[in-house]
Amino acid sequence: MAAPQFLSHCQELLAPLGAVRSRRMFGGWGLYVDEIFLALIIEERLYLKTDGSTRARFEAAGCTPFVYHQTQGKAVTVSYYTAPDEALDAPALMEPWARLALQAALAHRATGVKRRPKPPAAAAAKRPARRPPGRKGPA
Repeated sequence: MAAPQFLSHCQELLAPLGAVRSRRMFGGWGLYVDEIFLALIIEERLYLKTDGSTRARFEAAGCTPFVYHQTQGKAVTVSYYTAPDEALDAPALMEPWARLALQAALAHRATGVKRRPKPPAAAAAKRPARRPPGRKGPA
């Protein structure tokens, strides 16, 4: 979990883009600017959203992707890359990177891609209702 000071610092870095809010997510924090999800904080590292049009800039700056391991051991790379180290020094240095993340997040939102909701565990395991004893089918 990110230290409160680091979370607060990251919120300040993103503040020039709009209203920043955070919520616990994936063992860290998810950061939203004007209700657009664009960053993660995992293990004291800030990861910004990328896409096909922004990823190369992050890679050229030496940023690395967020990778997690599934229970089967398979490594999964997602579209979030670390922010450049120097961008963590001041909001003015973070702003161009944060704008790229916002651009990627807005482009993703515009595609209308939504994940299928998982069925609630209770509903999936629910058995058909039983009739009370002594009652037979409809009359």
